[in-house]
Amino acid sequence: MSTIKVAILGFGTVGEGVYRTISTHQEKLTAVLGKKVEVAAILLKDKTKERGIDGSVLVTDDIEDIIGLEQLDVVVEAIVGREPANTYLRRLLQKGCHVVTANKEMFAYHGTELEKLAAEQNVSIGFEATVAGGIPVIQTIQQLLNINRIKKIEGILNGTSNYILSEMRTNGLSFDAALKAAQAKGYAEADPTNDIEGYDAFYKLLIVSELAFGEKPEWESVHRQGIANMSIEEIKIAEELGLRFKLIASVQVNDGKVIGSVRPTLVSKTHPFFNIEGVENAVSIEGDIVGRISLQGPGAGMFPTASAIIEDLVHVVHGIKAKKVAERSPLSFVNNEVEKSKQTWLIINPGKGPLKTNLFTNIENKVIIEADEQTILNVQKQNKEARFYQIVGEYEVTEKNDENFPHKEPKSLTFETV
Repeated sequence: MSTIKVAILGFGTVGEGVYRTISTHQEKLTAVLGKKVEVAAILLKDKTKERGIDGSVLVTDDIEDIIGLEQLDVVVEAIVGREPANTYLRRLLQKGCHVVTANKEMFAYHGTELEKLAAEQNVSIGFEATVAGGIPVIQTIQQLLNINRIKKIEGILNGTSNYILSEMRTNGLSFDAALKAAQAKGYAEADPTNDIEGYDAFYKLLIVSELAFGEKPEWESVHRQGIANMSIEEIKIAEELGLRFKLIASVQVNDGKVIGSVRPTLVSKTHPFFNIEGVENAVSIEGDIVGRISLQGPGAGMFPTASAIIEDLVHVVHGIKAKKVAERSPLSFVNNEVEKSKQTWLIINPGKGPLKTNLFTNIENKVIIEADEQTILNVQKQNKEARFYQIVGEYEVTEKNDENFPHKEPKSLTFETV
């Protein structure tokens, strides 16, 4: 029986998970592929450290040893960061290897050019594991693209941030205490910047955008706001209103232009993300025929991510390539409606004196209003200390004269752009 030779670049949590999964699922892989799958080589930083790797596997800290292998069919890349991963994959694609990657930052920056190079070499790239660990987001989007036109994708794409927000709400922890708890459990890195500032979710948003809409939003146009400045007071206010904070990445097409955002958002009890807690991820995809579908599950971890990579390995060996909407129709045809509808917003004003705006008067502390996003952006420019959070899901705004929390009936206000 012929053998599929695999190399694994990086042997951290993900790389080790892939190695263990291939070792324990040989019978299933052989049945699916009709060939035995064999890990031929592993690239790691310290090849002298004992890691329980079979003696028949080439263990090296030099990429040239792997590039020089006589037979190499698939390369699994599980390195962190843009380089040297991008350079390594370019060389391995030129060698004629299929590639499967879990590196969301590298793929957000270089995915388009790597896919072009793969097409030139008549090989495939799998990238399911770059977005939401064990949740089959990429496969679902590809399946929908057969018939549906995708209108909008939104998701909780970072388990670390979701865990921190859950801990702040359920245990009354400060942001710093919740972050330390996440680090103690291994959910957050020593340097958690990518997670808590929204960069991780931002990279994932770019990847799903290009797949679904054929292009990414302009990077500088994406509103990216992390959770590092979230306070326990804001969490409690949301609780009093029956709402929960989630860091949500969202991307859609408006008037032929892709727009995206990553920001803390309030979800109501009717929203599918309301009960997504801890390190879980969730994605909602809206198609013009299917309507809205939701996926949830583990967004990270050794075996959930390894599961996504092994599924991709099967796909690339079978020659299944990602479909993009741009291959079927012009971007402007996907959704040519400019979204100018009003949304519900919570505004918290910790500053001295009322908010500076002609939308309402004498709002000293907090208010719920309905307004379009451009109006909110303009109000933000005038009130740098205030915090603005969109509320998603069904949420009724009622007139209530409460000195602790004024609610404003939308029809009683004028919502014109200021």
